[in-house]
Amino acid sequence: MKRILLFLTIVLCIFSIAAEGTQENVASSAVKNSDGIKYVFMFIGDGMSSPEINAAQVYNGSNIPGLIAIEPLTFTQFPVVGIQYTQDATSFCPDSASTATSLSSGYKTHSGVIGLGIDKATQGETIAEKLKSQKDWKIGIVSSVTINHATPAAYYAHVVSRNSYYDIGLQMAESDFDYFAGGLVNKAEKEGEKSIYEILEDNGYLVTNDRDTILSLNSASGKVYAYTSTPQDSGSLTYRIDRQEGELSLADYVRKGIDVLYNDNGFFLMCEGGKIDWAGHANDALANIGDTLDLDDAVKVAFDFALDHPEETLIIVTGDHETGGMTIGYAATGYNTAFDILRNQKCSYVAFDSMVNEEKKNGTFTFDRLMEMVEENFGLYYGEKEGKDKALQLNDYEYGKLQKAYEDDKSGNAKTGYEESTRLYGGYNAVSVTLTHIINNKAGIGWTSYAHTGLPVPVYAYGKGAEAFVGSYDNTEVAKKLFALCDVE
Repeated sequence: MKRILLFLTIVLCIFSIAAEGTQENVASSAVKNSDGIKYVFMFIGDGMSSPEINAAQVYNGSNIPGLIAIEPLTFTQFPVVGIQYTQDATSFCPDSASTATSLSSGYKTHSGVIGLGIDKATQGETIAEKLKSQKDWKIGIVSSVTINHATPAAYYAHVVSRNSYYDIGLQMAESDFDYFAGGLVNKAEKEGEKSIYEILEDNGYLVTNDRDTILSLNSASGKVYAYTSTPQDSGSLTYRIDRQEGELSLADYVRKGIDVLYNDNGFFLMCEGGKIDWAGHANDALANIGDTLDLDDAVKVAFDFALDHPEETLIIVTGDHETGGMTIGYAATGYNTAFDILRNQKCSYVAFDSMVNEEKKNGTFTFDRLMEMVEENFGLYYGEKEGKDKALQLNDYEYGKLQKAYEDDKSGNAKTGYEESTRLYGGYNAVSVTLTHIINNKAGIGWTSYAHTGLPVPVYAYGKGAEAFVGSYDNTEVAKKLFALCDVE
């Protein structure tokens, strides 16, 4: 028996080695055949891993009650899929600063550090900086959150702390990159110093939040910083679920980026769906799904471009880490899911927070008023109501949770930092996060955290050199593969 087991072990080892060799050969072949790459798109769903991606597909496929099917996203249909591991130098549950540094620059660092090595001093070059300095490509950075936030900053900045927003903004203005777009600059000016917007203008950038001006941008526009005129929380684009008619989306900013960056020499455009992460932190599944779909719309813009430039374009879609520990499956629903329930939610947790704050300001925030708001914005109700969907009826336990959340919010207990409040509310508005938990759980979605997790993250690739991204690898390899494919050192 032992001999048989030994023989099987040897055979498995041989197959394993052969498989590894095959992966390496595929990657090498992709690099060797990468001549001609001129246009590279790098999409990062902040906080986006397999649960978030599949939740969006399940939601898309849940238009017909009772039908079990998914509706694929654009990027999940890409022919090449890999997986990257996200741990940084300090944690298996890393942050965006360190993981985006690995994705952009190919080395590990501490959580909270951008563009510097483990010693917090050694400075490398990002793929964007290499392509700018070595090949004179045009460079674009787009994000749904502030442009000096951790993930976009990791493509142009080198700082010990991700919170050094002013210094990051200075490096952005000095980068000479060609296109920044999406969210605002985080307002962290030092007293007596110029605003980053002024410094950008001093460095030759057209700085605008005028919709018509943005929509008229083209390759003759020069260097541009285009930002939203309708910021939501912390200067970001509005969540998809809250977006009003006329507001520009992530896809719009990518489309204009192509118009600004397009040239015969080449360009690199990084686009971040940053609020996937923020919704994950807040455990708001529908806001998370909506912004995952928004990222996919932006990918579709790049894919359409790739169809017109099939031998010159590479598209990569991945995440930096997972946020929230989202799970499709919840204890109380057993094996059942009902994502169609989520369609009763009419706004994000941020928008509902604003409604609650307005009621408080007016002195009208009673529990009865809260229950009216819950029914109006989430479809949830308590007690027997004729003609109402039974799936949205609150049971006594859920109703009690809402009562407790209301009382904790009213008394201030929700944010005192004691263990129960941290576990229940995670520092968010007690009422809003309780509501999203209830409707998520009814739909069959669970959460394990208000923070990041250690889940691996899928990598999807399409176009010239895409085969290099087959297999499983460390997140630093994403940057190293790009260096090789784009022939930069």
